[in-house]
Amino acid sequence: MTHLSTIEIQDFPLWDKMKEQRKLFSFDLEITARCNNDCRHCYINLPAGDQEAQSKELTIQEINSIADQAVALGAVWVLLSGGEPLLRDDFEEIYMLLKRKGLLVSLFTNATLIRDEHIALFKKYPPRDIEITVYGATKESYERVTGRAGSFAAFTNGLNRLLDAGVKVRLKAMAIRSNFHELPAIAAFCRVHTKDYFRFDPQLHLRFDGNKERNQLIKSERLTPEEIVILEKADEERFASLQKGCDTLINDNFAHVGCDHLFHCGLGNGSFNIGYDGTFRLCSSLWAKETIYDLRQGTLREAWEEFVPKVRDMRSRRQEYLDNCRSCTIVNLCLWCPAHSHLETGELDSPIEYFCQVARARADAIQEVPQLENMKTL
Repeated sequence: MTHLSTIEIQDFPLWDKMKEQRKLFSFDLEITARCNNDCRHCYINLPAGDQEAQSKELTIQEINSIADQAVALGAVWVLLSGGEPLLRDDFEEIYMLLKRKGLLVSLFTNATLIRDEHIALFKKYPPRDIEITVYGATKESYERVTGRAGSFAAFTNGLNRLLDAGVKVRLKAMAIRSNFHELPAIAAFCRVHTKDYFRFDPQLHLRFDGNKERNQLIKSERLTPEEIVILEKADEERFASLQKGCDTLINDNFAHVGCDHLFHCGLGNGSFNIGYDGTFRLCSSLWAKETIYDLRQGTLREAWEEFVPKVRDMRSRRQEYLDNCRSCTIVNLCLWCPAHSHLETGELDSPIEYFCQVARARADAIQEVPQLENMKTL
């Protein structure tokens, strides 16, 4: 739990002004935490047959109400995620409900559960896009990550069916210990199949449920700061962007000396996240109890207009945080944020040494001429 002695929620007289300035654009809707895979690095997945988790899922009626409220506040785009969204028996009903409200709909899926009815649905009523994570370029690596025999064949079959149907697909990868040796092959695979888009992410979040055994597994899959830099140097486009933006990533003005605000990111400014159980969060990673609003006990308008400004104005009195994270000139190269701090330590304002190491390694790298020695170009 966050120590109340270091976190303060201030009275904030400018809330009315903030309400006028903050415009809602999009929201993320996690319709389940259950998944048919059991990925080693996953921060949310529960077993596909977990009846307790299923019993907590938002009903179609609740989703309809939330969507109506979001549209009334100005939302035009919704991302459906999980868990694995296609596990829901009523997925097609949810999808069409959102489309009929005029929302652009995106989908995160592992593609292993794609069926004829999904292809027909997406061809007739195209999503804005579908994002699929590629866990490995070979059966061995892919299924080591997912923990499910047969998942690689199911993934390739589902992906090929979507591509053959002309559905817009975007591919991405998690850069983890179990697939690090295959990342060039994964990148090549992704770029062949989605020439306009590919990204990889080396940042692994810890579990939202705090499962200690699973958290240790996630930590074992993290790359070292040096490996992250090697990976980013090997992606010429990504690294060139980092170097080009050097003056905006490393800047003395980022040192918010004298400022005790926790949040300096854009969370809650144009979007929000709804958990599978109806919990409202400013972003999907923010799970501290005092930053969560229960939509089953209140309204979306109240959460957006009253609750969000309170969270945005949370302050820290932890000197270690104020002297380090809040005063850091390379904070934009860091993996740190209050949400990740809470997942790592149970505190919203604790510096994390691993994140500091990644930031320092990136800062050193983008100020030098890259020497690609350890990996082929991604």
